[in-house]
Amino acid sequence: MNLTSKYNVAAPRYTSYPTVPAWTNTPNEEQWKELVRAGFKKTNSTSGISLYIHLPYCESLCTYCACNTRITVNHKVEEPYIRTLLKEWQLYLNLFDEKPRIKEIHLGGGTPTFFSPEHLHQLISGILSQAEISEQHDFSFEGHPSNTTAQHLQTLFDLGFRRVSFGIQDFDPIVQDVINRYQSFEEVKKVTADARRIGYSGVNFDLVYGLPFQKLSTITDTLQQVIALHPDRIAFYSYAHVPWIKPGQRKFTEKDLPLDVEKRALYEKGLELFKEAGYEDIGMDHFALKSDPLFEALRSKTLHRNFMGYTDKYTRLMISLGTSSISDTWNSFAQNLKVVEPYIQAVEEGKFPIFKGHILTEEDLVIRRHILNIMCKDGTTWEGDQYNSKAIKEGLVRCRELEKDSLVKLSESALEVTPTGRAFLRNICLCFDAHFWSKTQASAMFSSTV
Repeated sequence: MNLTSKYNVAAPRYTSYPTVPAWTNTPNEEQWKELVRAGFKKTNSTSGISLYIHLPYCESLCTYCACNTRITVNHKVEEPYIRTLLKEWQLYLNLFDEKPRIKEIHLGGGTPTFFSPEHLHQLISGILSQAEISEQHDFSFEGHPSNTTAQHLQTLFDLGFRRVSFGIQDFDPIVQDVINRYQSFEEVKKVTADARRIGYSGVNFDLVYGLPFQKLSTITDTLQQVIALHPDRIAFYSYAHVPWIKPGQRKFTEKDLPLDVEKRALYEKGLELFKEAGYEDIGMDHFALKSDPLFEALRSKTLHRNFMGYTDKYTRLMISLGTSSISDTWNSFAQNLKVVEPYIQAVEEGKFPIFKGHILTEEDLVIRRHILNIMCKDGTTWEGDQYNSKAIKEGLVRCRELEKDSLVKLSESALEVTPTGRAFLRNICLCFDAHFWSKTQASAMFSSTV
């Protein structure tokens, strides 16, 4: 059996540990306030805080998408949603005894550029009016190439944004039609040129492999067109087929998808072409030019991963605003209500709009550190680990099979991910996932690793 078939199992993507399906210990409102206060005190004066803002609206449904979205063409929803975000931010400001120092802001969605430049200005200026900006800050947003205007780019640039990620996914018209996601190469070329003319130092492209009707020949065409535009970073994500969670994916079936070895070949082609073009492999799914801060973070072992993805900025506290967004105090998580109306109602009532979360145990914290190391530093060490946990010992036993397949190298005090193993990071992390192996979460909740 080849490695692709052997290790193609359902597993988490490890944007957090424990992963969301394993959360059981949700903090109540008073506990959450204390956890945020404590996290703020530990990080604000040193590294600052991160801020994620979820803007869920889209004018049409991309059928491949697994994000939390609200589909509408009614732009009257913008104003009340912006007002609610600022009120939620005020709930957090009320907990702090000094101005927050913001190191990161990321606008995700949904489609942030669904919102008008004027409303985005209202949102960001409202947030920054009661905060300080960290010297080495990183403000970024996600833009749809077909509706991101020069005015969007200029407005956010004037507010301190220097990085934009454009969702490309695929340029092939057959693939675009089945996933209901349309943007031409010329549109992407223009909006990329606009961003660079205005002064953005980071232009990122998001691509997806494993989409319905993708073929090696068509994805090669897409990759070559992407490389011709020379983005600073490329996220090359594996399509997650979870129609039992996202019904929009039922527009096509597994028969339409490249699977196992065929899907793996799409990734290998991307890896080959990116490396030829001067991109370096960063963690899982990401590639960056050597001039990009993400590459420097990888080299200096300061790369970090959170709910916003890979970042070269680490903060202990990440506050997240908006529907479904997840905040992180390092020792706890809290997720907001997923539906817009209940979210707005809760905030209007002066409540933190949380419906789910998790306070990490000491074992959770130990495993979280190891999984982050594997995801960001290609390995981990456990020498001197004050919690010689059962989960780590059992994880190392599971890793023996991966060692036989040359995915990892093990010693008495360390695990090193091999070049071959970098394509199987989720499988390596899975070995240490105590919640997964205790069956507190079902594997059916997750997409396949390949």
